[in-house]
Amino acid sequence: ACALAGPVERDMAPLAVVGRAPVVCTGSVAGQRLGWPAFPGQGEAILRVAPRERPVQVHRLTPEEPYATITARPGAAQVWRSYFAIGVDHILAGWDHLLFVIALVLLVRRPWPVVKAATAFTLAHSLTLAAVTLGFAGIRQDVVEALIALSIVFLAVEIARGARDTLPWLVAFAFGLLHGFGFAGALREIGLPEGEVPAALVSFNIGVEAGQLLVVTAVLAALALLRRIRPADEPLVLRAAAYPVGIVGAYWLIERIAA
Repeated sequence: ACALAGPVERDMAPLAVVGRAPVVCTGSVAGQRLGWPAFPGQGEAILRVAPRERPVQVHRLTPEEPYATITARPGAAQVWRSYFAIGVDHILAGWDHLLFVIALVLLVRRPWPVVKAATAFTLAHSLTLAAVTLGFAGIRQDVVEALIALSIVFLAVEIARGARDTLPWLVAFAFGLLHGFGFAGALREIGLPEGEVPAALVSFNIGVEAGQLLVVTAVLAALALLRRIRPADEPLVLRAAAYPVGIVGAYWLIERIAA
């Protein structure tokens, strides 16, 4: 009992398409199913439903579960599940954040210093994510995206130099504040469900940390394997890895400044 009431707007983003459409329905939509039955490839979708005078709700659609049931009022469990999955997806599919975390581990290398640097990064981006989401701070998103690319270039240069005098936790904290603005921009596009803002914010942040932990663990495991097989080649491999990281970061920086 619903029909489109206006044009469908589409915005292109790296590896994603964001669409919006106004819909007019006769009667309640609670209990009705909404989805996307024809997924392209193995893609996923975030469905954000904003009924008039009702709380916003967010559902994650996959090829295995392409439909979601619209609830009269989204419960806390639905919010925690959805925003945790969104947080994990954002760090794993957000190539700039992902590349920064990889570069940070390559710079620090050792497990305990990596733990300290990752903790500093987490604390910093959690602060700015909460501050922006709750309306206490903000920076233009295009500036944030360019600075995130610059942070990747900085780490790549430090890796190539074989830097040992850098304070990794301080660098991680400083750039973590910046990346928090990027996370907040993504969360702002998705929207927060009214009445469940704290649950959505916390679960999104936990999801980001879970995805980040997977990346850190994988890179540390690869470094440990390298030390076991070819320990003498570790400095050369790390320095060689710095160049593609720096090239990609520089490309993003130029692209985002020129946009």
